[in-house]
Amino acid sequence: MNSGGNLRGAGILITRPARQAAGLAREIAALGGRPLIFPAIVILPPEDRRALEKAQRELSSYDYAVFVSANAVEYGVGAVAAWPLKLIAFAPGPGTAAALAAVGVTNVRVPATTMDSEGLLVLPEFQSVADKRIVIFRGGGGRELLGETLASRGASVDHVDCYRRARPESGATGLEEALCEGRIDAVTLTSSEGLDNLWNILGAEARERFAAIPAFVPHPRIAEHARDLGISRPIVTAPADAGLIAALLEYFGTAGGLPDN
Repeated sequence: MNSGGNLRGAGILITRPARQAAGLAREIAALGGRPLIFPAIVILPPEDRRALEKAQRELSSYDYAVFVSANAVEYGVGAVAAWPLKLIAFAPGPGTAAALAAVGVTNVRVPATTMDSEGLLVLPEFQSVADKRIVIFRGGGGRELLGETLASRGASVDHVDCYRRARPESGATGLEEALCEGRIDAVTLTSSEGLDNLWNILGAEARERFAAIPAFVPHPRIAEHARDLGISRPIVTAPADAGLIAALLEYFGTAGGLPDN
């Protein structure tokens, strides 16, 4: 292994959906790492767009809009001509907030505690929501905690599935080869669903290799799921790309992070 830059030539597997992977890959490469992109989740438009199109037409009737991810921004805002001035947008973390800013939605509310539904629910705006109309843009399914809690506080909540997630159908052979040949030194995982997809498509030898490399995850819930599958070294990072990069630099910048071959 050739050392070079702060990441010392480490092979880093990036598993986020394709459109969100490029920026992180560029940062890793600029720091001397070798990014390998394998999207563990394929993002597709909803099969039935009627509920999404209705919510987009009626945006001005809502008080709050929550976007659960950058994908929700891409597929939920895409056809909106102008964002209503009175509509307040919420994001679970800085990555989703940045995606909103990129399409002209500013003053986005982001949790100050944890970057998840629990963090959103402690924001001041969500404490007294009686008679408020709230729309949650999300992928199909997902956790119901946010919507159920807001409804229990008196809000009228609409869930809008603006995209759907699918398991990758091809490319596993190249990923397995990279794992079995020792070309991957770490993996970044941004969802439990993506982790399950990877786990299910890998053969026995590749799965054993995968379980042994450090897995950098942005939430304790993903780390717990990784341990349940048998992954030995989940490392919880701070949120967003900045958190992943900082944790990678700390790990590979130490003598124990990566042997020089």
